[in-house]
Amino acid sequence: MKRWLSNAEESLGNHSDRLNAINIFPVADGDTGTNLYLTVCAAARAVHDAETTDLGELLAIAGRAAMEDARGNSGTLIAVFLSAIAEPLKGTTRLTSRLLAAAMHRAQIRSWSALSDPVPGTMLSVLEAAAHGAAKTAGEHETDESNHALALTLQAAVECALAAVVDTESQLGALTEARVVDAGGVGFLLILDALRAASLGEELQDELLDGLHGYNIQAPHIHRGADTDGVEIMFTMNLSPLDAATLRLHLDELGDSVIMSAVTEVEEGYRWRVHVHVVDPEPALKLIHEAGTPDNISLTQLSSSEDDAAGAPVLEGHGQ
Repeated sequence: MKRWLSNAEESLGNHSDRLNAINIFPVADGDTGTNLYLTVCAAARAVHDAETTDLGELLAIAGRAAMEDARGNSGTLIAVFLSAIAEPLKGTTRLTSRLLAAAMHRAQIRSWSALSDPVPGTMLSVLEAAAHGAAKTAGEHETDESNHALALTLQAAVECALAAVVDTESQLGALTEARVVDAGGVGFLLILDALRAASLGEELQDELLDGLHGYNIQAPHIHRGADTDGVEIMFTMNLSPLDAATLRLHLDELGDSVIMSAVTEVEEGYRWRVHVHVVDPEPALKLIHEAGTPDNISLTQLSSSEDDAAGAPVLEGHGQ
């Protein structure tokens, strides 16, 4: 698992520029590759010196670190993914086909429920396809806990994820018009192949992305000049489940791309990681401070203009 996160960090670092270049959904701000890379960096760094042999415990550490430092939509969903797959693996020291399928299924449910308005043709669709592929193959080898069965299940998950990445172009109008696949979906595919390679002691599949529309074009970012306004707000906050549901409802009314996921259980209920895009940050900030005391709050300008610094921070701090 440590090797997986380290390999995923390296792979995303190598591909971040191209992922940024084809990032046009949900906001054409050209930072999906960077957000995924920095989020996985936080996860890999957190587990580097962990001494546990419990897979669930190790990945829970990775998930919490990723959640606290998650960047953007894509990074937040990867943090949710890591936290979710840790749950079925708690108390285990070896990955098997059956456990992988259970972990992917849990991640699929948690990721779709974290978003207020989940959209097909995104990383969510790729995760769902991978989970279905893993479940089908694991079901065919239900009592087989060999490395061979695990290898077949991992390969099936990667193949189904690749097919889903190709399909994203036809599922979202913005992608169809630009003739590209979804950047977040490609990033998740890279992370999944890193898991396959690390688990089986194999190399990453360099040819995996060959032929993906928009991916092998060495050209300026396709989203330059897109009409992108607003601010991305991210923070963590301790809330009861009821208060969290109320906050989500109000944020849905003010903005979009709302993601809320529990990080850890606390006395008040849970520590939540929250992400939202809004045109005007002031009403949202007022609402957030009325709900509680936010930590690690950051405001980032959503911009794809060549005259603006895309992804430039407007505010970062603690409890501001």
